[in-house]
Amino acid sequence: MNNTLKNLKEALFAMILVVMCSIPMTMLKADKTVPAENIEQFVDVFKRIKEQYVDKIDDEELFKAAIKGMVSGLDPHSAFLSNDDFNELKIGTTGKFGGLGIEITTEDGYVKVITPIDDTPAQRAGILAGDLIVKVGETSVKDMEIGDAVKLMRGEPGTKIQITVLRKKLDEPLVIDITRQIIVSKGIKYKIFDNIGYVRLSSFQSNSTNDLKSTIYKLKKLSDKPIDGLVLDLRNNPGGVLGAAVGITDLFLQEGKIVYTNGRTINSKLEYFATPQDILNGLPIVVMVNGGSASASEIVAGALQDSKRAKIVGTKSYGKASVQTIQELSDGSALKLTTARYYTPLGRDIHKQGIVPDVIIEYEKDKLVALPEPYEKDNQLIKAIEVLSEMKPKES
Repeated sequence: MNNTLKNLKEALFAMILVVMCSIPMTMLKADKTVPAENIEQFVDVFKRIKEQYVDKIDDEELFKAAIKGMVSGLDPHSAFLSNDDFNELKIGTTGKFGGLGIEITTEDGYVKVITPIDDTPAQRAGILAGDLIVKVGETSVKDMEIGDAVKLMRGEPGTKIQITVLRKKLDEPLVIDITRQIIVSKGIKYKIFDNIGYVRLSSFQSNSTNDLKSTIYKLKKLSDKPIDGLVLDLRNNPGGVLGAAVGITDLFLQEGKIVYTNGRTINSKLEYFATPQDILNGLPIVVMVNGGSASASEIVAGALQDSKRAKIVGTKSYGKASVQTIQELSDGSALKLTTARYYTPLGRDIHKQGIVPDVIIEYEKDKLVALPEPYEKDNQLIKAIEVLSEMKPKES
């Protein structure tokens, strides 16, 4: 091996260990976590690309592409974020930006809709959980980095965009026109149906526990007589803050485990327990979920189901119960890495199984039911109310 290749190999070996493991330089020779033969293969490919690829490519660009490929190959939720990608992520978490209003992931090279967000252009245009986005305008997003797909969909409020989606049970792609707008995450919606309280939670934010507590007190005041129970609607709720999921579950439990996480590091092994309180004093609860209910929604539904505190109504949840930690790197880029998974109190792996409802009922879009506007086409909600009506209140 010539000196140039040898020097490149040693440099790559040092870089990869520092990036991946933050291992001091003095430990490079003793480290066995990165096999030398794999480094040699990497260097060989790197050298061939540098010498033979049709276009001249910058070293930094090639290194970042290698890192992106390494991380994205782990799972759909891990990613290497360039400076721009990291800034986009921070913009998205502010809850106010010009976009369509969808939570997305990647699956088999496609951009998949986890759920449309309530009261957004995507929901109004008819985007559904499970849709596969194949084109944004005339640009194919097949095998595109999820961050790049997000950039295509975001833009100035008021500008129009056309997306093409594939949907189960439809033979032809759907072409949908959407006008971008400022996306502001909505809070809580609530209503009284006879003596039954109904709360719709569209996402889990840092203040969601207190907001829900206040909403339940409002429901009690709105009702002419004491409410008979609560329907908690978590359909198309993609999740959010873990603390909010734990706090909301704790509102209805007096004891027991709520959720636990498990991973390879000590920091990833956590357990969360209920405190002695129940804001409803044992009144029955129905939790509604569907294929757009993910993460924090599944934590709440799974904990209340395992503890037999609530019945779950709807369709199977999404099955996204992994923990991603964001680690900012020295150059301003970041690593979003799956470091743990959530499990229900009885040890169910939400990530593989999702939450299967006690009462399964598919949504029938055009079916009219005996509920006031805008709920008159929600056959799942009226079923949830029926299930709750049949549940006997527990003694407090």
